[in-house]
Amino acid sequence: MSKYKSFQTSNGKLSFLIEKRTVWVTFILFFLCAAFMVISTGIGSQYISPSQVISSLFGQADPTVEIIVEKLRLPRILTAVLVGSSLAVAGAVLQGVIRNPLASPDVTGITDGASLGAVLFIFFTSGTISIKYMPLAAILGAFLVTGLLYVLAWRGGVTPLRLVLVGTGLAAALKSISYMFIIAGPMQLAERSITFMTGSIYGASWDSDVFILLPWVVILLPLTWFQARKVNIQALGDEVAVSAGAHVQKHRLLLIVLSVALAGSAIAIGGAIAFIGLMAPHMARKLVGPSFGSVVPVSALLGALILLIADLVARTAFLPADVPAGVFTAAIGAPFFMYQLYKSRNH
Repeated sequence: MSKYKSFQTSNGKLSFLIEKRTVWVTFILFFLCAAFMVISTGIGSQYISPSQVISSLFGQADPTVEIIVEKLRLPRILTAVLVGSSLAVAGAVLQGVIRNPLASPDVTGITDGASLGAVLFIFFTSGTISIKYMPLAAILGAFLVTGLLYVLAWRGGVTPLRLVLVGTGLAAALKSISYMFIIAGPMQLAERSITFMTGSIYGASWDSDVFILLPWVVILLPLTWFQARKVNIQALGDEVAVSAGAHVQKHRLLLIVLSVALAGSAIAIGGAIAFIGLMAPHMARKLVGPSFGSVVPVSALLGALILLIADLVARTAFLPADVPAGVFTAAIGAPFFMYQLYKSRNH
């Protein structure tokens, strides 16, 4: 009995195989995410039962409940799903391309580039330009830093080792620059910058968060998934990839651009939420194996689930205070990073 399931479009132009285990794991994680979204939407200063949450989505609940669910809590829940899945897939791409289990947007400087872009926006505009444009500054910062990373790491091509080494140095430098501007700015701007650099989806709304991030996710996640074969080939090493006819440098640049776009757009909305891009791909590979075609959907769902849980704890554990979700992802991710570092040193 075959362990693969085949899919093919009606015109036969697109077909692919996927492991049945991946289908089942994806289905289970999707169900868990959906269930947790409903449960999390109901938990807060005023408890709303899951049945009431579902009824409110169809306009059949009390008007007060509908306002709480649809206007206040649901945008935040959906933002957590979009941000978490984007960061997770961005990390999966980097780990596949760089062939380093410790690679993530945090390590390569992408996160710090986006953070610096947001901090500079806050520092120089001082409220004179709408905060709606801050995501654009964060995305621009992520792309500019990635361009600088590529230039500094280029020596007749870009190798995974140089990307990691240069990225680590850049990340440290960019974080220092960000803190310099935070210290130099007024107190209210410093508070906003620190919240962004910690990572928080507090106050998420439909117009300024969900609808801005949704097109990026809808376009980039499937596009990244379609690049699975290129990531799988690059994971075998440059020499094997070249002998197989792959255009290594061109494919590597494309995959890094996809990763930066996913991470930059997510960071622009949720701030510098750390370690999801590191943890989720590792968990995905434990569940479905190393094939990138399987890792992408499972990583996306795991990333969404991690951030949903972190945000639920962040907004309910210390009521009435609302702690940034990035505090809890860092609390989980830092020991995870140390464990992975220990494992890599012993192999």
